[in-house]
Amino acid sequence: MRLILLGPPGAGKGTQCKRIVERYGMVHLSSGDILRAERTANTELGKKAQSYMDSGQLVPDDVIIDMMIKAMKESPSGYVLDGFPRTTVQGEELDKALAAAGEKIDAIVNMNVDDSGISARMTGRRSCPGCGAVYHIENLKPKTEGVCDKGCGELVQRPDDTPDVVANRLKIYHEQTAAVLGYYQNAGSLVINVDAGKEIDDVTVSMFAGLDKLSA
Repeated sequence: MRLILLGPPGAGKGTQCKRIVERYGMVHLSSGDILRAERTANTELGKKAQSYMDSGQLVPDDVIIDMMIKAMKESPSGYVLDGFPRTTVQGEELDKALAAAGEKIDAIVNMNVDDSGISARMTGRRSCPGCGAVYHIENLKPKTEGVCDKGCGELVQRPDDTPDVVANRLKIYHEQTAAVLGYYQNAGSLVINVDAGKEIDDVTVSMFAGLDKLSA
């Protein structure tokens, strides 16, 4: 399967992507993770993207499109796209690239959650710089406060999880990224709507109910 996971930042897309990958044997392609890896490696792409990411702005379409299409070509067994496409331009370019390869997106999973819930989730997140594990100060606490369970060291709050940046990311989502859903609905794509405000396991059950029909 080739899937797109849509939803506001902090909706839980990363968590649900991991579960999709485990169940269906796909590859999780997160634009954010790929960009952060480039930034950590101090590549030219990473340097170019850093200023945008730290301020909560969208990285330019041409950079994201080239990066993601390259990753997709390296994942012939199927994938779930997380954080891409974020604009209708990216969606259009993605569809062109897939059509040229005789492929298409099988379904869009749309995760819905209100802004107040998103803000609480994101500003409370803490990440491990070593292994990438993510925790939460209320809902997913590490065994020892402020320290990764895997022994990597101290947890940090990512620059894009601070209150001001979260507010800006939500603003951008509503102004630009939310239109991507309308783009795919107008194109007649299969959209699986999921209430992402529920408990994590309940969200998974709802999501799998729709995806199992595709994989049968």
